[in-house]
Parts: sequence; C-alpha cells; structure tokens
Amino acid sequence: MLIDTYGRVATDLRVSLTDKCNLRCTYCMPEEGLQWLGKQELLSDDEIVRLIRIAVTDLGITEVRFTGGEPLLRPGLVGIVERCAALEPRPRMSLTTNGIGLKRTAAALKTAGLDRVNVSLDTLRPDVFKTLTRRDRHQDVLDGMAAAREAGLTPVKVNAVLMPGLNDDEAPDLLAWAVANDYELRFIEQMPLDAQHGWKRDGMITAGDILESLRTRFTLTEEGERERGSAPAERWVVDGGPHRVGVIASVTRPFCGACDRTRLTADGQVRTCLFAREESDLRAALRSDASDQDIAELWKVAMWGKKAGSGLDDPTFLQPDRPMSAIGG
Repeated sequence: MLIDTYGRVATDLRVSLTDKCNLRCTYCMPEEGLQWLGKQELLSDDEIVRLIRIAVTDLGITEVRFTGGEPLLRPGLVGIVERCAALEPRPRMSLTTNGIGLKRTAAALKTAGLDRVNVSLDTLRPDVFKTLTRRDRHQDVLDGMAAAREAGLTPVKVNAVLMPGLNDDEAPDLLAWAVANDYELRFIEQMPLDAQHGWKRDGMITAGDILESLRTRFTLTEEGERERGSAPAERWVVDGGPHRVGVIASVTRPFCGACDRTRLTADGQVRTCLFAREESDLRAALRSDASDQDIAELWKVAMWGKKAGSGLDDPTFLQPDRPMSAIGG
C-alpha cells in the first residue's frame, strides 16, 4: 500500500509514456527549443509494464492513467495497454490525449483493454485553436473524439483551459457543445507547469470566473463532496441532468487533502505531486537488477514523504523545474 504520513492512500497511478508532443500549447511549452529525453533515458515498454505490475499487484493501485507529453506518440502504446489489461487484479485504464491520433487508434485501444479517454480541447474556433496550439489540427481532434465515442471509450471527458484574451468567452459554448455531443466537460485552471515559466497568478481565469460565465446560460446544481470523493474535479449537474460539468481548481481551490495519486515520469521517476520539486529514481533500480520487492519499497518510501499540499497557495511557491510535458498531466 502506498500511504503517506497524512493517511492518504494512493490508488491512482499516472504514467507518462513520452515527453514529446505534436502540439505546442502556449500554456505548456514554447514553440521551439525544448530538449527531449533521449531513448536510453526513457523507460522501455517492458520496464513500464513491470512498474505498473508492481503497482497493481503489490501496492494497491486500481486505476492507471496513461499520459505524456502525447501518449499516442508512443509506438508501443497498444501493446502496453494490452499487457496491463491482463494483470490480476485488472486495473481500470484511461488515457489523456490531445486527440490528434485517436481516429486511427481508438478501436485498437478499446480492443486492447483501454476503458476511456480524456481529450484536451480548449476552443471550438479553429483559428483560436491554431493560436493556442501553434498547429492547425482542430478538425483532427474533433474526429478523434468522435472515434473514441464510437469505439466505446466512454465517457469521453474533455479538458479545457481558458486563457485571457483568447478563449475566456467560450465556457458556455463549450458546455453546450459537450452536452449536445454527450461528452463530459471539465475546465482546468491554468497551472504553473509551463516550460517557459510564464505562468502568473494575476489575470488567470479562475474557477469562480468559469462558473459565473456558465451560469449566464445554464442552471448548475453542485453534486457535493460525497459524490466527488478523491476526484480532482468539482462537478455540477447541468439544467437538472443528466449531463455534468466539472472544474479542476488546482490553484484557487486545492484538493490536496483527498489526493490519491502517484506519478511516474517517462524516465522512471516517482513524483508524489504535479508540483513536487523532488523525484525518486526507479529507473536506476530497474536497471540494476533490483527485485520487485526492492522497487516496491523504494516507491513506498517516496510516497511516505509526500507533502501535505502542493504549496500553490503559498506566496513563496516555486514552480517545478520540469515542465508538464516531462512530468505527465
């Protein structure tokens, strides 16, 4: 079991499969200049599956989320999913993606055992998408989401970040579109994980701003803490249901007290929090013939040291050196 000194138990594992991405979202990375991890630094498919097996069979993990960078760029993704689906007990598995490659991979991922997907889409306007991502791939994302829904990778959850002066007026339109297409929309406050360290607390679009905008068109009824559990998103029922909308307010409404996550970077480091400034190296143990028990103990020690909170509400907060593309969302 992965327990920390505050009594929280990690049951949800986020696994970054690559630091590379085929978009250049302004709130995540610069247009150019990032140094990608070398092949030898990345975990192999076998190493990833071994760590997930240890997490599931020895450490009580029940949920696995594959992330990146962009995980669909990982050549062995379908095989990794298939091998993890064969584990006993079988974890629930999901994928966070920008959606560009989903049209061609959704059916294979479903057959391999993937349960559902989260797709990032910040705008319904192709021109704004191009400005935000520096790529003209808006229709590819829409097609990928439709393919995921048709393949049964449901519920398809849509993650949207609102940026001042770009798409901050789109919250009601995004929700109307999500309801019409049977997607579950979640707005995410912009977080200080950009590679260029350009994030500023002042001027960001907050959860309060988002909810105020949504209520100009919809009636929202809060679900409450019991339904939320350890989920990062606060959720509201839209116009009496059945559709719901979520807000992940990592900055203004931290939910650290209920956190049940542990994270593996693409180069085999354990992170106890997205905003942690420390990591614990499992890759070195894997490559020095450590036993499963040895690796499990290293993981337990790492999680025992998890801090009470992210520190985002502290004026002295320091942004992690590694960007989200390396950490995994």
